[in-house]
Amino acid sequence: MDFKHLLFDVEGGIARITFNRPKVMNALNAELLEEFTEALAGVADDEDIRVLLLTGSGDKAFVAGADISELATYNALQAKYFSQKGQAAIGALQQLPIPAIAAVNGYALGGGTEMALACDFVYASENAVFGLPEITLGIIPGFGGTQRLPRLVGPNVAKEMIFTGKMVDAKEALRLGIANKVCAPDALMDEVQKTAGRIATMGKASLRAAKQAVNRGLNTDLDTGCHIENDAFALCMASPDSREGTKAFLEKRKPVFKGRLNE
Repeated sequence: MDFKHLLFDVEGGIARITFNRPKVMNALNAELLEEFTEALAGVADDEDIRVLLLTGSGDKAFVAGADISELATYNALQAKYFSQKGQAAIGALQQLPIPAIAAVNGYALGGGTEMALACDFVYASENAVFGLPEITLGIIPGFGGTQRLPRLVGPNVAKEMIFTGKMVDAKEALRLGIANKVCAPDALMDEVQKTAGRIATMGKASLRAAKQAVNRGLNTDLDTGCHIENDAFALCMASPDSREGTKAFLEKRKPVFKGRLNE
């Protein structure tokens, strides 16, 4: 797939989408969001892709937020449409049936933090900075930040960040649980690739089941969540990967998972 504002490549079952507007620190505009939605649809449809990586061009920014030069021209209805477009794109990222990892290599502000929050987990460079500074522009986060951040770090911490527009560095993001790991800048992609490579060796059906069980269960009570897990566990047993996994264990060898979601 060829795009104007994204770089896209696939290798070894791992897809990588790179936000590629370095002159504006990879800021999100309407055209980029449309391309991103298209790229995600392509990833979801490709049975050979098992993991998605997101990162930004250059070493300054993952995504520095929405493109303010575009946003400043909107009236209320246009702003609502732009917010809906961003929420839909980032929602599609969260609902992707495979794991998605954010490799945050610099500023992840506004839409950048919102994009990272929709991934399954985040690895951050030591120079990464997270925040939702929209309040300093007289607006609020519009791509799901007021909803996802409180669910991750708790309402009080999220309110402080949103009400003040404060930014947090990689070390603080790790403490808050926004980032899973902090790496030296030149080691970030190697670490992300290493983890993605490990995930890519797992069965696609079980990866999908695990992701759906966690995401759906978070919005329910424990008993309902366990029922979701129970159904997902049983469905995994219908996949050829479950047979390969148990057989490989009994034969004392590494499994080779080849199952596909459409089998």
